[in-house]
Amino acid sequence: MARYLVTGGAGFIGSHLAEELVRRGETVRVADNLVTGRRENLAHLPQVEFLEGDLADASFARRVTTGVDYVLHQAAIPSVPWSIKYPLPSNRANVDATVAVLVAAREAGVRRVVFASTSAAYGDAPEQPKHEGMPTHALSPYALQKIIGEEYCQLFTELYGLETVVTRYFNVYGPRQDLSSRYSGVISIFIKALCEEAPVTIHGDGEQTRDFVYVGDVVNGVLRAVTTTGASGEVVNLATGGFVSLKALFLTLCEITGAWVKPVYGEARRGDIRHSQADVAKARDLLGYRPQATLEEGLRRTVEWYRAAVPAS
Repeated sequence: MARYLVTGGAGFIGSHLAEELVRRGETVRVADNLVTGRRENLAHLPQVEFLEGDLADASFARRVTTGVDYVLHQAAIPSVPWSIKYPLPSNRANVDATVAVLVAAREAGVRRVVFASTSAAYGDAPEQPKHEGMPTHALSPYALQKIIGEEYCQLFTELYGLETVVTRYFNVYGPRQDLSSRYSGVISIFIKALCEEAPVTIHGDGEQTRDFVYVGDVVNGVLRAVTTTGASGEVVNLATGGFVSLKALFLTLCEITGAWVKPVYGEARRGDIRHSQADVAKARDLLGYRPQATLEEGLRRTVEWYRAAVPAS
């Protein structure tokens, strides 16, 4: 039985990681400041030790990493618009906290840190699909902060021998994504609006494309990154390798929900990327990662969860 720390473990992806680790019989500690996380996401996991605090505080970071074997560093404020509006607190959450966690993990003798990064690191490069050998190019403070976190991870591996793996998430979706939060992804925003038959705004022309990946597949990839021999120091995409336009995504969700709402097209958001598709060959070859959920299957599960969690009034 290994001991795991999941930072940001009361959040969307973090709570799914905690849930799967508990299912596997591991010992789990969660550290979260509850800015984007929710205690309710862990209510069904009484086995999980929960510690509330700010990971950018070095003393708290040391406290939560003491006695653990692996750190899954998911804590972040993953919002491009918010980072553009508030670069300083965004940097604290996404850079200062990462450095504090890495320092604490090294001091505590942690065996490996898996760092959650983002496909936004690729910027708007025209080459598709995006592969890990491409240069990074930040279009927002959030993207830059994650790139800095990646480089810190690799530096700590090279300089101190702390094993790290960077997992670049593309557009993750699924149950427990906070549909009321300003940090929510487009799928959760669409589902909430369609289930409530509320107006829907698509920023831009709707032809921008994304590689949407179900949260269960991401969890599988992250946990493979924890123990795979030879993965330390590597950067790996976690996605499906496919893509869909926002317009097509919206129509699929209309079919699944049975709601037909005509979308309003607004201005494209600053810092948004036009097209995003992952090359997942490295994840397949290095980690044995193979995504299982089709987009329609994952969307149906997410809609079912939303309807159960938010009963119709």
